[in-house]
Amino acid sequence: MVSLKPEIRIGFYVCHCGHNIASMVDCADVAAYVGQLPGVVLARDYKYMCSDPGQELIQKDIAEFGLNRVVVASCSPLLHEHTFRAAVAAGGLNPFLFHMVNIREHASWVHTDRAAATAKAKVLARAAIRRAALARELPQRQIPINPGVLVVGGGIAGIHAALTLAEAGKHVWLIEREASIGGHMAKFDKTFPTLDCAACILTPKMSAVGAHPNITLWSHSDVVQVDGYVGNYTVKVRRRPRYVNEELCTGCQECIGNCIYKEPKFPDEFNEGLGKRKPIHIPFPQATPQVVLIDPQVCLNFKRGVLTDRCKKTCVEACGDRKAIDFTQKEETKEIQVGAIIVATGFKPFDVRRVPQYGYGTYPNVYTALEVERLVNASGPTAGEIVLRDGRRPSAIAIIHCVGSRDKKTNRWCSRVCCMYSMKLAHLLKEHSGAELYNFYIDIRAPGKGYEEFYDKLNEEGVHFIRGRVGEVTDWAMIPEEEGKLVIRVEDTLAGVVRRIPVDMVVLATGLEPHADAQAVRRLFNMSCGTEGFFLERHPKLAPVSTFTDGVYIAGCCQGPRDIPDTVAQAGAAAAEALALIDRGHILQEPNTAHVLADCSGCKSCLPLCPYTAIGFDEATHQAVINEALCKGCGTCVAACPSGSIGQHLFEDDEVFSEIEGLLTADPEPTPALAATP
Repeated sequence: MVSLKPEIRIGFYVCHCGHNIASMVDCADVAAYVGQLPGVVLARDYKYMCSDPGQELIQKDIAEFGLNRVVVASCSPLLHEHTFRAAVAAGGLNPFLFHMVNIREHASWVHTDRAAATAKAKVLARAAIRRAALARELPQRQIPINPGVLVVGGGIAGIHAALTLAEAGKHVWLIEREASIGGHMAKFDKTFPTLDCAACILTPKMSAVGAHPNITLWSHSDVVQVDGYVGNYTVKVRRRPRYVNEELCTGCQECIGNCIYKEPKFPDEFNEGLGKRKPIHIPFPQATPQVVLIDPQVCLNFKRGVLTDRCKKTCVEACGDRKAIDFTQKEETKEIQVGAIIVATGFKPFDVRRVPQYGYGTYPNVYTALEVERLVNASGPTAGEIVLRDGRRPSAIAIIHCVGSRDKKTNRWCSRVCCMYSMKLAHLLKEHSGAELYNFYIDIRAPGKGYEEFYDKLNEEGVHFIRGRVGEVTDWAMIPEEEGKLVIRVEDTLAGVVRRIPVDMVVLATGLEPHADAQAVRRLFNMSCGTEGFFLERHPKLAPVSTFTDGVYIAGCCQGPRDIPDTVAQAGAAAAEALALIDRGHILQEPNTAHVLADCSGCKSCLPLCPYTAIGFDEATHQAVINEALCKGCGTCVAACPSGSIGQHLFEDDEVFSEIEGLLTADPEPTPALAATP
C-alpha cells in the first residue's frame, strides 16, 4: 500500500510591531506576496501578533483552515518565539511546526529605504516558508529537577537568597571563600541613609544562616568544578583546612588567649590591615561560623614542617578534651547534587594604587573608604576613635569622590554607591572627630529613597561640597598654614578657580569592580560577562537575574554596582526564580539537540569539541553517543563532523538548504503545494 504525503498548509502572519516594523516595511504587501507562495493557504498582517488577540487569531485559524505549519514574521525569536510556540500548541499543533522570521532587526531597523526594506522582508519570509514546509514534529523530554540549591557567595546577597530558599523548605548549600559569611557589609559601621547599625541588621541574618536546618554552610571553601545541566548539576567544592574541627570547636577562643604570641602581631585582614591578629584567630566577633582558624603562613607549628622549640602547641593544650585543633587537616573535595545555582560572588574595591597622584601608600594619612569604615566602627582597631597613622587627631578631612569610577583611564562606569557612602562617612567622621569636612565631587548622584534628604542633612551639618575632580594630593607647603598637612589641589568648577586646601586626612571613595577571578568564575558556571567584566544577565529588562545558562542565576554586585536594598531585592528575585524552577518538579528540554546518524565512522573528532561534554563514545558499537540532557544544540559537532554523520533537530540539512535556496533563488512560478518529508 502506498502512503500519501500529507498536504502542507501554512499560515503566515506578519506583525506591524506598532511602528517598529510598519514604519519601514509595507506589511500588507508582504502578506499579499507570501499568500501566493506554494503551500501557503492563509496570509495575514496584524498590528501586534504577540498580543492575546494575535495569539487567539493563530489558534482560530489553525482550526478553521486546517493549518499544519505556522510562520510569523515579526521581531527577534529571543523575545517571542516561546510565546508563539505556546499559541501554536494551544491550537493543537506540535509547537516545533512553528517558525519565526525576524524582519524587525533584519529589515526594518537596518534600512532607511522603505521599498528596499519591504523587498528584503519578502525574501526573508519566502525563505522561512520553504523551511517551514520541511519542519518535523518533535517531542519534548521531561527532565526531573533536583530540589537542592547551591548559593555561591556569603555576602548579604547570598545570605538573603539562602534564607529565602531555606524558609521555603529547600535545602541550600552556601559556599563562601572567606572564613566567615558577611561579605563587605560586615565591615560597615552604619548604612545610608537611615544610619542603621550595619552589624545590628546583618548579624541576625548571619546567625539564622548558621542555625537553619535547611542550610549547609561551607566557609573557607571554593567551587572548583560544575558539571551537568539545569535541574541536575554536579558540583565539586574544595574545602580548605582550618586546622580546627568545625564540629568540635565551641568558639570559646581559649586557644587564642593561650597562643605563644601574647600580643597580636600579624596584619588583620578584616580590619583592612589597620589592626593586628594572632596566627590562631577568629575573623571578627560576630563571625559565622563561630569557629577559629589557624594561618599556616605564620603559625610556628608549620615552620619547616616540624614543631619548633618556641611553641609547645599551647593552643592544643588550651583546647583540652575538646580536641578541636587538628594540625593534620588536609584539603578535601566534596561533591553535591543541586538543581539550581545562584552566583552572588560580590565585588572588590578599586585598587587606589592605580591612581598614584592621590598619594595612597606614599602619605600615611591617605585612607580608603573601607579603611575608614573600620576606623569609625566601635569594634574596629581604634574602637571608633579617629586616630591617624602618625598618632594625630585630624582637624580637617577631605573625601575625594569617584576614585576609579567615571574615568576613561580606569573605569568608565558610575559605581552608584560612592556619593552616598562618602556623605555617610562625612557625617560619621564629623560626629567622631568634630573635624572640618570637605567633599570633592564630580556630580552628586542621590536617586534613592531618602537619599536627597540625606544630602540636605549634610549641608545643614556644615559639610563643604566642592565640585571638581581633584588633580593631586601632595605634602608640598607653599605657606606656613600648609606645613605638616596634605594639600588638595582642585579646580572648583562652580567658582571657576583652582584651590589649594590643606587637610590632615584624605579619604578616597573607591569604586566597585568585578573580582579579579571573574573570568574564571564565568567559565566555571558557563556564564557571560559584559564589557566591564560583571556577569551578564539574560535580558536587562525581562530577565535581570537569569543567565544564558538555564538554572544559573546571579544576584548582587557580581552583576554590577548596587546598594544594599537593591542587592537584597535582586537576591530575593534570584531565589524566587530558583524556587519556581524547583517547584515545577521537571523541565521540558528544548529538542534542538544533536543526534548521531547510523553511518558514524567512530573517528572521535567530535568528542573534544563539545563545550558541554555531551558526547561520549560507545566502544561496543564504535560510534559517538550524544547525551541529549547535556546537549544545548550549539551545533559545533554537526559542523565539525568530517563524514556528516551528526544531525541536529530543528536544523536538519534539508531545512537549512531549502531556506538558503529561498534566499538566493528568484521568485518561483505558482506550483502545487509542497509535500512534507516523511
